[in-house]
Amino acid sequence: MIDGTLLPGCPIAWGMVGGGHNSQIGHVHRSAALRDHNFRLVAGAFDIDAARGRRFGEQLGVDVQRCYADYRAMFEAEAGRPDGIRAVSIATPNNTHFEICKAALLSGLHVVCEKPLCFTTAEAKELLELSLARNRMVGVAYGYAGHPLIAQAREMIARGELGDIRIVQMQFSHGFHSEAVEQSSPAARWRMDPAFAGPSYVLGDIGTHPLYLSQVMLPGLKIERLMCSRQSFVSSRAPLEDNAFTLMQYQGGAMGYLWACAVNSGSMHGHKLRVIGARASLEWWDEHPNQLRHEVQGQPAQVLDRGMGYLHPAALQEDRISAGHAEGLFEAWSNLYHRFALAMEATDRRDREALQTILHPDIHAGIEGVRWVENCVRSADAGGIWVDYC
Repeated sequence: MIDGTLLPGCPIAWGMVGGGHNSQIGHVHRSAALRDHNFRLVAGAFDIDAARGRRFGEQLGVDVQRCYADYRAMFEAEAGRPDGIRAVSIATPNNTHFEICKAALLSGLHVVCEKPLCFTTAEAKELLELSLARNRMVGVAYGYAGHPLIAQAREMIARGELGDIRIVQMQFSHGFHSEAVEQSSPAARWRMDPAFAGPSYVLGDIGTHPLYLSQVMLPGLKIERLMCSRQSFVSSRAPLEDNAFTLMQYQGGAMGYLWACAVNSGSMHGHKLRVIGARASLEWWDEHPNQLRHEVQGQPAQVLDRGMGYLHPAALQEDRISAGHAEGLFEAWSNLYHRFALAMEATDRRDREALQTILHPDIHAGIEGVRWVENCVRSADAGGIWVDYC
């Protein structure tokens, strides 16, 4: 159980790029990083408007002298301080991730980056090579992976409780953009502009979340080929999609299906995974994250609850409160930042063995998300054909 006691080497002096006053996700990053005292926010370039960013940083309690006009100024100034930052989180529009992440690694910083890590696998591999050369950790903000029952599902599948895996059904399908909300919301507008969002909207913005969870639950399942169809039901969003269906064939014959959608009218989140085996199935839904549904063929369905003693130890080690009390998104993100802190310390010690035991969305997860989006777009733009996964 996590009780807020300090990890060795913590708190880590930490800065942010982006995540300012109007950021949709900035507060989640800060709350998660600061909750267990593993990180200490000491610097930031919080806003493209330097004065506004400085005011916001002061409101967070950051020394005004360490509220910078941009990330370049922050990295340069902090590198010259004996108490300078060791890590940075990037919470800016997609088109800036590669440039800022590269600059952070060149400055010797550990990085936590919003997804997508970048736009192309070539860029992602460049970041991988740089992270290895500089011995720095790169983490990707797949926050839902911090829910404890994801670890429970992983262990049950690994122990063969479902039998041979046949089907993986994934979706992230909400309805909040079923109308052209971007006309009045700057926070939504950039996500649907190719200049800022990149080659996709819902595939990269929300589709990669259940994709990553499936990879956590089923680390040995590899995509062999896929077929994707994408649509812009709000026509002004074209060429970016607000709905996409992706069918995947895995090595060994299992099949996967992922529905990414922002126009599912009436749906709050619709973020679900169902893993179907020859003997049983598991289902997890992020609107009810403290329960994991276990269905054995021919037996009554079972609901496993977070925090209970019958769970695997891996599903209990990040509990923050006893069973029966609801944990949610902020706790999941806090678990993720707890893992990032452990991974940063292990990286600094060059302890590869310890690093292998910390289940966190690292740069390889970021590469795989970019790779998946590239292949989906390639398939969809060729008319929804099967393409070999490359």
